[in-house]
Amino acid sequence: MRVGFNPQKNKEQHQDHYFHQVILPVYIPSFEGYFKESFAILQYCIDSLLRTIHFKTTITVVNNGSCDTVVVYLNELLQSGKIQELIHTTNIGKMNAVLKGLSGNRYALVTVADADVLFLPGWQKATYQILENFPKAGAVCPTPSSRSYKTFTSNILWDYFWSGKLKFTEVINPEGLKAFAHSVGNDDFYNEYQLQKYLTITENNCRAVVGAGHFLATYRKEIFGDILPKYTKYNLGGTSEQDILDVPVVKAGYYRLSTEDNYAFHLGNVKEPWMTDALDKVKNTPVTEVNQPDFKIIKATGVGYFIKIRLFSKIIFHKSILSLFFRFKGLPTQMVQTYLKN
Repeated sequence: MRVGFNPQKNKEQHQDHYFHQVILPVYIPSFEGYFKESFAILQYCIDSLLRTIHFKTTITVVNNGSCDTVVVYLNELLQSGKIQELIHTTNIGKMNAVLKGLSGNRYALVTVADADVLFLPGWQKATYQILENFPKAGAVCPTPSSRSYKTFTSNILWDYFWSGKLKFTEVINPEGLKAFAHSVGNDDFYNEYQLQKYLTITENNCRAVVGAGHFLATYRKEIFGDILPKYTKYNLGGTSEQDILDVPVVKAGYYRLSTEDNYAFHLGNVKEPWMTDALDKVKNTPVTEVNQPDFKIIKATGVGYFIKIRLFSKIIFHKSILSLFFRFKGLPTQMVQTYLKN
């Protein structure tokens, strides 16, 4: 039986002051094997995130079936107000956990991050600069990669094909690239020339690297609209990241870009001494307040997606054509074949 009238009925929600959401899926089922040091890595991640974000950032953690110790830690974060939203689920997979974090929210910007990221000061400011200077920037990673040039980027190559704004430039922080290679257990992930040059575009004296990684990226809210799948069958990998984090960006008519410099570290699953040193530097750097970026809405067409992504990518990324294109865009001839090996 119901008695009386629910005072919340028909009331509109008050808009909170946040405009940037960070979604962090967490899966640490035990402290054995692969996950032996994952809890320490998670604490590095959370601590660095809290120390580098501006006050208009809201944090959503999705506990994807973690063990009791992790659950207690996450609950304490919520109770202390350090994070704003905590969702507990069984192990439904990384990208399904991300979809849970997106549900019921509508912030201008959404960052999706792995739980093994160490955030560095200025990552939001650098991301916003890309979003403001490139109207078609839809996904921005604050860690560049010289190997990201062909992952759903053919729309950029199409739009800038004849422009001098698209060219190879000097990698400004090769140590950042080496750090990522080390984090994935492959110090040879980048060859010698990929550590020297990356493909970039320039607008308004702002330069961005073509392509974006998955372990940490910020997306415009338009990306997560009606074209998102509701569910993926993969716990991890497969086509889940492609379906949820890549294809929606380019289908909506946007670019996948990265910052020139390195504003985050991928940590992996093993704790190393340098991580403590990096976190200490984060602790001693004050957060600079930034304004919500001002950007335009892009209207995409199905024809544009088909031509630039489905059709043109098959042409431009053919190895013989890509080698000619790289020379055309300023990569020295002696570098081209080695550059394309990975």
